This record gives sequence, structure tokens and C-alpha cells, in this order.
Amino acid sequence: MSTNSAAVPSDPHTVVAQIIQNGRVAMQSLTNADQARVDEAVTAIAWAVYEPGRARELAELAVKDTGMGNVESKVIKNTRKTFGTLRDLMRAKTVGVIETNEARGMVKYAKPVGVVGAVTPSTNPAATPVNKAMMAVKGRNAVIIAASPSGFQTTLTTVNYMRDQLVAIGLPADLVQMLPPPVNKEMTQALMELCDLVVVTGSQNNVKRAYSSGTPAIGVGAGNVAVMIAESADLNDAATKICASKIFDNSTSCSSENSVTIVDAVYDDAIAALQRAGGYMCNAEERQQIIDTLWIDGKLNRHVIAKDPQVLAEVTGLPEAARSAKFFMVEESGVGSDYPLSNEKLSLVLTVYRAADFPAAKGRLSELLDYAGMGHSVGIHTKDLAEANELAADLNVVRVLVNQAHTFGNGGSFNNGFEFTLSMGCGSWAGNSISENLNYKHFINITHLSTEIPEDKPSENELFGGHWEKYGK
Repeated sequence: MSTNSAAVPSDPHTVVAQIIQNGRVAMQSLTNADQARVDEAVTAIAWAVYEPGRARELAELAVKDTGMGNVESKVIKNTRKTFGTLRDLMRAKTVGVIETNEARGMVKYAKPVGVVGAVTPSTNPAATPVNKAMMAVKGRNAVIIAASPSGFQTTLTTVNYMRDQLVAIGLPADLVQMLPPPVNKEMTQALMELCDLVVVTGSQNNVKRAYSSGTPAIGVGAGNVAVMIAESADLNDAATKICASKIFDNSTSCSSENSVTIVDAVYDDAIAALQRAGGYMCNAEERQQIIDTLWIDGKLNRHVIAKDPQVLAEVTGLPEAARSAKFFMVEESGVGSDYPLSNEKLSLVLTVYRAADFPAAKGRLSELLDYAGMGHSVGIHTKDLAEANELAADLNVVRVLVNQAHTFGNGGSFNNGFEFTLSMGCGSWAGNSISENLNYKHFINITHLSTEIPEDKPSENELFGGHWEKYGK
């Protein structure tokens, strides 16, 4: 794909309209394709980033481009997310008849949604474009990627690899395209308005624009993952998982733990376990240094977020003892705009709350959700599943993870039932149209064939009897 901005017309709608037309033409190659051929296309796209050399190249390029995260984590993200998503997609039907229900006289046929506009974030400039492209093409759609400006070169390289792999199996490269530079709001807005479905992962500003574009849209909510360590928790297991999740890709993931609330009965022992796992507990002075460095004029400081722990420790002026830590713990007592540590931090800073007991800890998690990250997810480390069930029943949240590392579980894992994805819907609580992980079902239309069945009409008494008996006719 050309990156010469001088070679394209200046009007965004004209540029985007042509790219969309290219996608429509490319889609014709899959109109009569069977499931096996579609799955070949999806596998080719997956191989574009899963191949070890490309997975590492794109990871290195992403860190160089954005200055966020670390290479080894991004290699894992490029391969693990892609492999897991491919597993899910290979098990799904998206061509022809996908479901038959004889009892209801219903047959369901899958159809494409059209040309998909996919807005992707700087935090995952390779993995997210591939993830969305796989799902879109699984539905026999074409996809157009709108890259984040800071991750543009990584996304461009990724898209070119996907296009090369499609051509290698005899399919049009234009099944996967991206917006040309310069990346700007006008071009992205034109894509949102002209495509058939827009899917946004990234800034909440882009999510809101997508929902107001007039095009069917799927946007995801902001994260601020809050977890609890309950009295019955295996403290070493909890600490190990929280550490592994917190430090992955230097906390760029929306699923990274931002706070941990620990019940009083195990507070000291839990802190000790977190310290053994690699955490450094900041004193009051160091806590203030972190706050002063992490936020500039109320906004996260891009010069320190998602940086290696040694960089964060040095920039914030932490003592020598902190320089070997993997992450940094700061105690907090409140939630809200006056307590910046209660919000998402995109850094190796873990906010710690102390709660009297399980009800108090549950209340704290609810407060944190209400303030930031509504609908996204919470977690609990416990041996008492009744506590986990209570959180799921009472909190306005889509995901409750039990004894899991959030970063590795929220977006799908080989040992839980979530679909693999890099885009997590947060329900109406976050202003989202979906309350599940983005997956292939969101990229297909369904035609319902209905035939007559034996009449299924209950009597009036069956439906109104209880009401009549209790309240009268």
C-alpha cells in the first residue's frame, strides 16, 4: 500500500469512498466461497503476524513507534491472541446454514455485514488490526483499518503483511486495507460515516464519534480493573498472578489491574506476598512523587506511562531500593476526581486499598466502577465461590474473574470460557452496544428462514391464571 499522501485526493470522503469501493470489489471473491476457503483466508491473516520472525519484528517496531510497552510482551500478545482467536474462529460457522432448529422451524443463514471500518489503538498497533481483520474476513467482509497516529508505521507494516498473505493464497489484497496518511480525525470520521459497520477500540472520543456517525457501530469501554484479595485467598498465588498481569507489556492493556482491595484480616500478609512477587511499597513521600510525575495538568504523562520499571523509578525519583522492583504499590483511601490513583494509570503503579471485610471490599470495587471503568471488569482472589457469585450478581460489570490474572484472562484464555479478543464490550453501563467480548458473531448478518410448526399457543389461564388468582380479573 502506498503511503504517499500527495498521491491521493485531499477530500477525505473522496479518498475513503474509493477505498471502500476497493473493499466491495475484493469482497466479491468470497461471495461464493465455502467455509473452507473463508477459513483459509482467516488463517493466512493470522499467519501474517503469528510467524515468529514477523511477530518479533512487529513487536520491536511497535515499541519503537509508540514508546510504550516492551518487546517480549508484545511478541506474546501478537502470537497468543492471534492463536487463540484463530482457534475460536476455526470452530465457528459463518457461511451458509449456521444453525437449524427443527422444533422452532428455524434455519439461520450467515451473510456479510459489508465493509468494516476498524479503528485501532496505539497500545496494540499490530495485534488489534490482525484480530479485527480475522473476525471481519471470517464473515466474508472487507476491512479498512484506521491506525493510531503514533502506531502508524507498525500498523502499515502489519497490514502489508496481511495483504501479502492473502495474495499468496490467491485472494485480493484489498480484503484488508488501511487509511492513508496523514492520519487525522477527518479521515477517520469519513470512514465511520461511509463504511457498513464501524468497530472502535481505543479512545473514548473515537467510541463516541462512532456511535454518533450514523453507521451501525460497536465501541468498547475504558478499563480500570479493580481486584479484591479476600480472606480465604491463596496469597502467594494471588500475588504471583497480579504481578504477572500488572507488568505485562508495562500495563498498556485495558485489562491490567489498576487497584487491589485487600481485606483487613490478610492485609499485611498479602502485601508481603506482593512484595515477594516483585512489588515495591511506596511510603507517603514516594506516593506523592508518583502522583506529581504521573499526572501533568490532570492528564497522564505520556513520557512515563507504559515505561519499564527502572525508567519509572528513576523519573519519579524513587530510592535505589525501588530500582529493582517490577511494579510499585501506593496506598489510597478514597475514590474519585480528588484521588487520581483511583483511575486507570497505564503504568506499573498499583493502587492498594484496605477494607474491613468482604462487604466493605465489595463496596470499594463498586465505588471504583462507578468512578471509572464502569462495566469493564473486576476480579477476586478467593476460595469461597459464594463471594465471587455475589460480586457477579450485584456489580454493574460484564466480567468477574476468579483467581485469574486479568491481562491473560479478560480477553480470552485457554483456561477460561471468554472468546479471544482485543476489544471488550462493557454494556450500556459504558455506553456500549455489546456486553461481551467482540467476536465473529458481530461481523455477520443473519437471515432467518421460518417454516410452520405445530401451534404453540397456551391457554389464557396458563398465562393469566397466576395474575387472576393474586389480583383478580
